[in-house]
Amino acid sequence: MKANKAILVLADHTTYYGWSFSKLFTSKGEIVFNTGITGYQEIMTDPSYSQQIVAFTYPELGNTGINHEDNEAQAPCLNGIIAKNICLRPSNWRTCQSLIEYLEKYNISHIYGVDTRSLTKHLRKFGTMNGCISTHILDPQLLIQEFHNDTNYTEKDLVQFISTTHTYKLQKIDEYKPIYKPQIKNQTQYDLKIIVIDFGVKLNILRNLLIYTKEIIIIPATSSSQEILKYKPDGILLSNGPGDPQKVTYAIKTVQQLLAHKIPTFGICMGHQILSIALGMPSFKLKFGHRGLNHPIGTKNTIEISSQNHGFAINNHSSHSKDIFISQVNYNDYTIAGISHRKYPLFAVQYHPEASPGPQDSHKLFAHFINIIRINKKYPNFISKSIYFNHTG
Repeated sequence: MKANKAILVLADHTTYYGWSFSKLFTSKGEIVFNTGITGYQEIMTDPSYSQQIVAFTYPELGNTGINHEDNEAQAPCLNGIIAKNICLRPSNWRTCQSLIEYLEKYNISHIYGVDTRSLTKHLRKFGTMNGCISTHILDPQLLIQEFHNDTNYTEKDLVQFISTTHTYKLQKIDEYKPIYKPQIKNQTQYDLKIIVIDFGVKLNILRNLLIYTKEIIIIPATSSSQEILKYKPDGILLSNGPGDPQKVTYAIKTVQQLLAHKIPTFGICMGHQILSIALGMPSFKLKFGHRGLNHPIGTKNTIEISSQNHGFAINNHSSHSKDIFISQVNYNDYTIAGISHRKYPLFAVQYHPEASPGPQDSHKLFAHFINIIRINKKYPNFISKSIYFNHTG
C-alpha cells in the first residue's frame, strides 16, 4: 500500500503537509477537532459531522480497526479526517476491517502525518474555519483559490441532506446490539408511542428508547405538526443533527406549533437548539465548538461528565421567559447545557446522553423522559398545574 503526498490548507492560508492512502481527490469542509481518545468509528458515523473534516487530537487512529457494532449511522457523512498517525495493522477481537479499508470503501478523504495538536491550538486561537485537503492539488495557492470559488456550504441547511425522506416504524435493531448494555435489569417495556424527529439521529438514541418501548416512529425533519399529531404521540424526541439550527426554520415552526399540545418532548443537541429557539432563545456560533468526551456539566453542587459535539449554543440571556429553567451549564465556558420548562413537559440537553463510547452519567435522561410520558398519560391534567420537570434530579 503506497502513500501519496497530501496537503491541508485552511481559509486563513495556514498550510500543513502530510500523506494519504486515498486516490487523487480534493475534499472541502469545515475543519473541526475532537479531543476524545477513543471512539473514532462513532465519530466518523455521527451524522452531526456532515460536511465537516474532523481532526483527531489523539495521536493514533485505527489500532482497534472497524467493527459492525459501533456505527451511529448506516454510513459515514463527514467529508474527511485528519490524523497524526494511522495504524495499518489493527488488533481487536471485534475487528472486521482496518480503518484504511473502511476509508477506501466509503471514499472518505484523509491526511495523516499532520501535527494535530498544533492544528487544534490554531483553531482554538483563531476559531473554526473552512479548509480542504487534497492529493490532487499540492500547490497551496491553487488550493486556496479552489475552495474560495466554491459556495459557502457551511451556510446551508445541512439537516435536509441527512434526515430520512420517509416515515418508518422502528421495532428492533438486532443487527446493532449494544456492546455496553445500560445498567438496567428486567426493564419493563411500556405501551408508549414515541415520535423521533430525525435531524440526523444516532442509532444509540434509538437503542436507548427501545429499552423502554417498542413503538418508535422516525419521521423526516420537514414533517408538519399536523402530520405528527395524526400519530397521536405519547412523546416526541428531537434528535441531534448537523449545522446551524437557525437554518432549520421549518422545524422551528413545527415545534412552536406543537408546544400548545403539551406533548412530553425531549431535545438532544440540535434538538435542544431547535426547541430553545422555538421557545424564544436564540442560538449563536461558538468559536471552536464543543467536541469531546469529557465536558463537565451540572448546576449548583452537582457535576457530570458528558460527551459533546456541536458548533452552536443557546444564548444565556436574562430576558428569556421566566417559564424556562436553565437546569445545567457547561462548566468549561458556562454556556447552557440543559433547559426545562416550568409549565410544559419539555426538557433538552446540549450534550449526548446516549454517547457510546463515552460517559454514562446521563443515561438516566431516557428513563426521565419515559417517566414524564407515563405521568402525562396517567394524569393528563397534571401538566396544567405548572409543575416543572427538573431532569437533573
